[in-house]
Formats: sequence, structure tokens, C-alpha cells
Amino acid sequence: MDLRQLRYFLAIVEEGSFTRAAQRVNVAQPALSLHVRNMEEALGTPLLLRAPQGVTATEAGELLARRARTLLMDLERTEEDLRSLGREPTGTVRLGLPGTISGILSVPLIARCRARYPKIKIVIAEAMSGFVREWLLDGGVDLAVLYAELREAGVRSEPLLDEELVMLAPPEHAGARPTPLDHLADIPLILPSGAHGLRAMLEEKLRAKGILVAPDIEVDSYSNIKRLVEQGYGCSVLPFHAVAQEAAAGRLSVSPFDAPGLWRRTYLAHTTARPLTRAASAVSEILTTVSAELIADGTWAGAQPIATKAADTNS
Repeated sequence: MDLRQLRYFLAIVEEGSFTRAAQRVNVAQPALSLHVRNMEEALGTPLLLRAPQGVTATEAGELLARRARTLLMDLERTEEDLRSLGREPTGTVRLGLPGTISGILSVPLIARCRARYPKIKIVIAEAMSGFVREWLLDGGVDLAVLYAELREAGVRSEPLLDEELVMLAPPEHAGARPTPLDHLADIPLILPSGAHGLRAMLEEKLRAKGILVAPDIEVDSYSNIKRLVEQGYGCSVLPFHAVAQEAAAGRLSVSPFDAPGLWRRTYLAHTTARPLTRAASAVSEILTTVSAELIADGTWAGAQPIATKAADTNS
């Protein structure tokens, strides 16, 4: 196999069609089919399943696509670093963000990077934290903001900040007063499903205190959770910044939990198996700086720097 064949194969898998892949890589469709046949013969295994509805990868094909994506991205990073060596950082940096953090961080981060490093292009992908984690491990993103420290070999996670989690209730409920954590076991709850990082973290913290919760409704969408709470279907637990606007408008009642409160730590992670490019390192530094500024000016409501949070907890 060579890099050209890998590019062609990856285009077919990502497009799900020989026709669209041929248009994307500007190669005749019969030539693409020949490349795939040659690869399958050389490897001794089918790589693609062909059907009238399109093309899908076999198990071997999926493995090859993941490895091909990583190899091609590494080559692209290397080329970008070599071209910019001794000059201003340049190239594309892929950043994975949970949706709620992206809503706060993406625009100021892009604006700062464009002003300071106009030759860096940031590509932001949003999803639940669990999906962002998989993107990072598979090489789909260079940097990732996550709600759990990755302990896998070849990954480095640096604490970024702490976010306060609060209880939200329908607007007619009295808010502001601290809520005991064990109160969550006695009320109808609306939470994300077990695949969601927030749910896993919440259950772990509550279990450590001997508190078991069984949500009445499970929804993997913060906007829908807020809507359901507002309409009186139950209560929920979300980051304060995700509900600050609704609370200020009187659409939701929000209260903190009893001291020391309920917090979750946010991490900035990257893989060490593939060294960061100069562009990715620059974006990482700016992301950390912009996050601190958003906390300081109150934009990132309910967030605190790591050092400040630790001092408050120990006091």
C-alpha cells in the first residue's frame, strides 16, 4: 500500500460511495475500484461491502480507515510544521469540545487565534464528552476538552478549570438556597443517559456518599432537559453556565448544593504518541488563556480556576 491508495480508500469509506469519492479525489471511478481490489488482494481480506444503497467498510476496512486517517493526518501535520519552521505557526488544528463548552469558548478562541496567528485554521467538532474522547484516541482531533482525566497510555490530560453543578427545578420552586445532595434521591429527575459523561460522573459522586438515583426521564440533550424541567416534568443537575440565562430570565429555578457544592473538573487533553504541531501548541496556550479570561469576566458562569477552587475547598 502507498499513501495515494490510503487517501483513495479513506475517501470511499467517508463518502460511502465510489461515485462521490471519485469526484472528491478527482479520479475515474474504475481506477478507484481497481485500487481497492489490489489492496484487498494484497491484504488477503475484503475491505468494503458493496450494496445498491452504497459502500460500507468491513471490520478490516474500518481498522484500515482508522489507521489511514491517523497516518495521513500525521503526514499533514509534519508537512505543516516543516513549512512553518522558523516562521509564524501555520496549519489546521482540530479541536473537540463538548457542546456546552463550545457555546462559550469557540467564538472567543477563534477570534483570539485569528488575531494572533492568522495562518492557523481551527476546526471545531462538537459532541458529548464521550464522543470527543473517542475522536482524540482515534486521531480525529489534535486537542480535546474533556470532563474526565484520560489515564490511557499515550495521552496527556491537564486540568483546565472546575465547573459548578447546580440543581434546576421548575420556575415556581424556590431557588438560591443550598440543596442537600440526598434530596436527589427523593424527587423526579431528568438526566442524560448512562453514556453521557455528566451522568457517569454524577452517579459516581453520589454513590460515594451512599446516594442512589433513578431518573424518571433520560435525554441526551441539555436544551431538551431544560425544556422538560421548565414544563414541570421533574428536576435535573447541569453545569451552572448551561442554565444561567434561563435562571436570570425566571424560566428555571436554580440552587447550588450544600457546601462544598458539586463540581466537575474539565481537562485539556492531547495524545503524546503524536507530538503536537507548533500550531496545535499555540492553540492550546491560547485556549488556556481565553478560558481563564472568560472565568475572570464572568462569562463562564459557575467556573473557577483550579487553584482558586482548591483553596476554597480547603478553607
